[in-house]
Amino acid sequence: MIDPKTKQDRLNRKEQVRRRMRVEIDPDKYIYIPAKKPIDYYDNDVPQRVAIYVRVSTDDIRQTTSYELQKIYYEDFVRSHPNWTLVKIYADEGISGTSLKHRDAFNEMIADCRAGKIDLIITKSVSRFARNVMITIGMARELSQLKNPVGIFFESEAIFSLNDDSQMALTFQATMAEEESHTRSRSMETSLKMRLDNGIPLTPKLLGYTHDAEGHLVINPEEAKTVKLVFFMYLFGYTTQQISDTLIALERKSYLGNIKWTSGAVVQILRNERHCGDVLTRKTFTQDYRSHRKLKNRGERAQSVYLDHHEAIISRDDFIAVQRMLDNAKYGNRSILPELRVIDSGILKGFVSINPRWAGFKEAEYYQASQSVYEMPDDEAAPVPSVQQVELAAGDFDLRGFEVARSEFFDAQNRPYLSFSEKLMKFSVACARKFDTRNTVELLINPVERKFAVRPTDKSNKNSVIFSHISGGKVTPKCISTAAFRSTIYSLMGWNQDYKYRILGTLYEQGSELAYIFNADDSEVFFRSNALPVKDIVDSGAENVSIQPFLPSGKRIRAIPKEWAETFGKPFYAHEMSLSALAEQDEQDWKLRMQGQLFETGKKLDVTPFQELRSYIRQELSGMSNMEARYE
Repeated sequence: MIDPKTKQDRLNRKEQVRRRMRVEIDPDKYIYIPAKKPIDYYDNDVPQRVAIYVRVSTDDIRQTTSYELQKIYYEDFVRSHPNWTLVKIYADEGISGTSLKHRDAFNEMIADCRAGKIDLIITKSVSRFARNVMITIGMARELSQLKNPVGIFFESEAIFSLNDDSQMALTFQATMAEEESHTRSRSMETSLKMRLDNGIPLTPKLLGYTHDAEGHLVINPEEAKTVKLVFFMYLFGYTTQQISDTLIALERKSYLGNIKWTSGAVVQILRNERHCGDVLTRKTFTQDYRSHRKLKNRGERAQSVYLDHHEAIISRDDFIAVQRMLDNAKYGNRSILPELRVIDSGILKGFVSINPRWAGFKEAEYYQASQSVYEMPDDEAAPVPSVQQVELAAGDFDLRGFEVARSEFFDAQNRPYLSFSEKLMKFSVACARKFDTRNTVELLINPVERKFAVRPTDKSNKNSVIFSHISGGKVTPKCISTAAFRSTIYSLMGWNQDYKYRILGTLYEQGSELAYIFNADDSEVFFRSNALPVKDIVDSGAENVSIQPFLPSGKRIRAIPKEWAETFGKPFYAHEMSLSALAEQDEQDWKLRMQGQLFETGKKLDVTPFQELRSYIRQELSGMSNMEARYE
């Protein structure tokens, strides 16, 4: 029950409010100031500075007609409103509306709005303004919040962005415009797939070719001379910059019809397989329909190769040779195909010479070359007799059960070793100083036995590399770049690309001949602590599981082979047997300086002969003797 006093207080307060609401205003002391009339598209009596935005999405001739008609229509449209002043017709031709990229006219119009030069934007439809919801809604809101608000009138939808009730309709129409673009993108993707599946690849305009009535590529004799000259000059030894300078001097036209040649434009010609009659589809793909960003196709989309699709300007072998030269140019190698040589006998039997500037040979080719010199697959060496078969003479000490300790456990820093890290490899100080001033070496690999080797050579060896230099009067090892072959070596050795590896080596020396051989089976691994595989151990649920042997080594953790943790080294007699086996070798078996035999890695390239290359280049460069003399 409500207290009577409280009830009366409530009634008094209500009456007080009613008295305030019945206040009489003295008209002589009251002035009413009306709000400024909101701008509305339908008002013809309000002066407005008007901008027209026109856009067509392609360069098709029919779109050009639409583009011109829109401009004429809206010029007349503005003139029909006496209080309107046309600021400018902002027009983008052949530009997509899904992003702001390359929409120069649109961006200029928005800048003029921000500068206070425009009051009203008129465009045909939401889809002409943009096909991206975020752009349409975002721009409409930004322009409405300017100090001088700018409205957008979408004629087809009769939507004016400054009206309070327009937001829902505008959002819906913008979504529909974007989805229409998405649907078209999917349709084009499906159409392209159908063409490729039915053997109808796209063949856009290309230097050296024209299209016949059926759309097939046919050679253009005049342009083909330029293409052939580019390939022949590169095969002959000219750089891409020298070729571009020559084309400018010769006033040769590009496929765009100008003579503005660059090194990159020359590379594009050299990389295009259609010049040898083939077609590779889907080299690039569009990441998404909004950004239209194109990415190189690295397997994300299916591809097709059509061999001998049309008449070739240059031979396929010339094209392949050029690709190999381009691939290896960044490693300082300009050769077409260096020799892959394998040593067929001696201590280095099965070792293949590594060209440090060549990325063309892959794992299978190295393995096949190494295996080719063995009588049977994986016939590395005769099996070592079991220690239990050793017979002892009377009075001999029985050293069965004793082991020769691994040298890796004792001062490894001063031992001969080879390390691989990221894109570099480096020999230890002990290796470099043993070779003394013979700092030019040859690198070798035996993938069958999983071994590396290094031996002195001279600079005439195309596979030579400098592995040390003199610093402060002392021989110091030099880092060797492995960018061209690191991934191949890691794959052959079964190594993890993220880890650093170190292998101790054994010196083989007789007279003036010497070499270090490194066994990858006994490699140490170095990795960062955040790569420690603790999770696998925890997930296993096992108790008292040790993650050893792991040892700290600077910022990395050092991991040694499991068998090292269980033994000190090789059994004494096994070690002695391996030494005696070496002692019994004859001179031919021992020889370290064998050159090795050539190993064919597949179809030999029949590249255009040197004389033919030179003859054609001189013919095309006739009258340019000074340039030719400078380049040759």
